Amino acid sequence: MYNSGPEQSDTQSTVSVGGQLGSVLTNLLMCGEILPGSPLGYELAKTINSYHPLGALLADAPITRAQSKKREISVPVILGEQRIVEQFQKTYRELGRVGGTIVIHNLVKTSRIYGIASLAVGERGKGTDTPLDLAKIAESDLYFNVLDPLNTAGSLVLNQDPNSPDFLKPDDNVHVQGQAWHHSRLFVKMNEQPIYIEWSASAFGFVGRSIYQRALFPLKSFIQSMLTDDMVTRKAGLLIAKMESPGSIIDNKILNFFGIKRAALKEGVTNQVASIGVTEDIQTLNMQNLDKAFSAARTNILKNIATAAGMPASIIAQETMTEGFGEGVEDAKKEVAYLNYIREDMQPAYDFVDKIVMRQAWTKEFYDSLKVDYPKLAPYETWLYECIHAFTAVWPNLMEEADSEKSKTEKVKMEAVIAVAEAVATQCDPKNKAKVLAWVADNVNACENLFAGNLDIDEDDLAEWAEENDEMQQEAATAADKPSGRPRPFSAAS
Repeated sequence: MYNSGPEQSDTQSTVSVGGQLGSVLTNLLMCGEILPGSPLGYELAKTINSYHPLGALLADAPITRAQSKKREISVPVILGEQRIVEQFQKTYRELGRVGGTIVIHNLVKTSRIYGIASLAVGERGKGTDTPLDLAKIAESDLYFNVLDPLNTAGSLVLNQDPNSPDFLKPDDNVHVQGQAWHHSRLFVKMNEQPIYIEWSASAFGFVGRSIYQRALFPLKSFIQSMLTDDMVTRKAGLLIAKMESPGSIIDNKILNFFGIKRAALKEGVTNQVASIGVTEDIQTLNMQNLDKAFSAARTNILKNIATAAGMPASIIAQETMTEGFGEGVEDAKKEVAYLNYIREDMQPAYDFVDKIVMRQAWTKEFYDSLKVDYPKLAPYETWLYECIHAFTAVWPNLMEEADSEKSKTEKVKMEAVIAVAEAVATQCDPKNKAKVLAWVADNVNACENLFAGNLDIDEDDLAEWAEENDEMQQEAATAADKPSGRPRPFSAAS
């Protein structure tokens, strides 16, 4: 039994870990009732997300990585595409005052925590039970609320009748604390699909499941590993002094003498000399057999959590991939495949938000300002629907290539472009020749690693020149002294 001696008696007081923060996580996760397969309640799901070291990581990290690169927005209309895209991006960044990315992130994160969440779109000064009129929201003051299952409890239980059209689908009649919301104002997001007559306690319904449900027991084991870490840290500096035991009859002077020796040992530092008896010995606590077993146990716990959550262990372990994405390592491929699935899972939420952003961005006022520079624009309603139907948003590839590899890829691409242009252009009329050259210019401008500047070609001017030049060449066949035509529109003379 370790005895600190009289001089350390004031350090023997018990440190309580029963404070409010300790009790929230420790009392819930360290109780013996949590066994493999134990159900996960709403309060426990919230506690894990708020206090468990891996709680926020499991819910947030995949979404954050999937959203790490912005979507590439394009609206390929004839006039003003760049300004149309910029207006959309500006409105998207200001959506709900936090931005569309954060709104969708919070929605998907909440659904992963509890199993289901809802995005509610309200209008100040208008009832929540009225339909959302997309044609008029440009003038509306919208707000966006992310609702967890406690807010919608009783509304999103889901129909269990297999003969019903609403079987395992969200009900149109949703109430939030007794207040009705029209289904056009709500987007319901579930984490995983519901299972027939499988109650999700964390979501108060027969709906999706929390990301913590299957990982509950290994999450508890992780807390045990943290306690072991804390114990090792506190005991690593422990010195064990093997001293001659005093006789059966000791007085205060002898007891103080041993206390002084321990105090001197405790205060001793580098460049000092400690004096001990010939038969005495001083050692540190031997933990050499602990490292291997504990490291293996911690690794297995993290892998068990990753397996239960259905995600790559590299995301949970926060490992640094030394070879990077570009080298095509297996861990990177698995992670990219998982993140692409997360993107696909979020796509319906993006579609819901994009429709609102389009209407708020491309207003009549914006159209009027655009028409000043492009007088040939179609009427507003026609132009708006053209932009909406032309809108595309593409996620960039997460598997980044090195610049050298990109240059090689672009070189092969340009060789193919030139081969196609040479084969097609000789068979085309002047207008289509101009289109082929414009297509070549677009591909040249896309090869940023091969060419420093852009190649600008006026397709209309080029088509006009090509047509005139063909006519002149035909006339030159009968009259050798006929002028050869005006200079090329992209030559130095122009």
